[in-house]
Amino acid sequence: MRDLTGKVAWITGAGTGIGAGAAMSLAQLGMRVVLSGRRRDKLEAVAAQIGAAAVVEPLDVADRDAVFAVAERIGAEVGPIDTAVLSAGINVKRRNWHNVSLDDWDRVIRIDLDGAFYCAKAVLPGMIERGGGLIVNISSWAGRHVSMVTGPAYNAAKHAMNAMNESLNMEAGRHGVRACAICPGEVATPILDNRPIPVTDEDRGRMVQSEDCGDIVAFLARLPAHVCINELTVSPTWNRGYVAQAAQLLDRAP
Repeated sequence: MRDLTGKVAWITGAGTGIGAGAAMSLAQLGMRVVLSGRRRDKLEAVAAQIGAAAVVEPLDVADRDAVFAVAERIGAEVGPIDTAVLSAGINVKRRNWHNVSLDDWDRVIRIDLDGAFYCAKAVLPGMIERGGGLIVNISSWAGRHVSMVTGPAYNAAKHAMNAMNESLNMEAGRHGVRACAICPGEVATPILDNRPIPVTDEDRGRMVQSEDCGDIVAFLARLPAHVCINELTVSPTWNRGYVAQAAQLLDRAP
């Protein structure tokens, strides 16, 4: 397993959820972590938990010029980016075909897909030049399975993210760059607050937690440089979709 002491990780969407979990796990491995997101107060709260290893760089990943400026500043002031965890993402409450607005469609695509592309595009040349690097794209169960629960914009963005992730491996793998799309099922993060049907505290407690995803990111980062996990799907053992399907089948069983 790789020794990550002193290496630099850039995490987007680092103020809450999976991004925050990843930042904490990577910092525990001795990495310097740069926390990016739209809300400085959330980033600073995570940085306070991590300590001196954390640097705060507020960023809206939908702003492509700002993305490249932040990436350049990290390289100059913190160090070469060894690991990029692209976790910035949103969904909207009115998300299905009958009620999603054009503006909300654009917001989801700009942040969830374009933002990840801009960040990967910003870090890739340096990784290629140094002969290695890891890009972790935080995708979704919705990147593997189309669902009415997540809506067309989120489904489209995450399916496209998975394709983009594999294209990184196809082009940059020969330069030592690895990309992994993590496709979590339901994770107890603030994005659940935008569900049209509220999620109970009991159900949240049985979901995958942010720190679980952080541990997965840390595992990927520590893998030997010659090992690439292209895609990783994770879900709660108590999977609500599976439970509902099983109940329907059992109710109809003779």
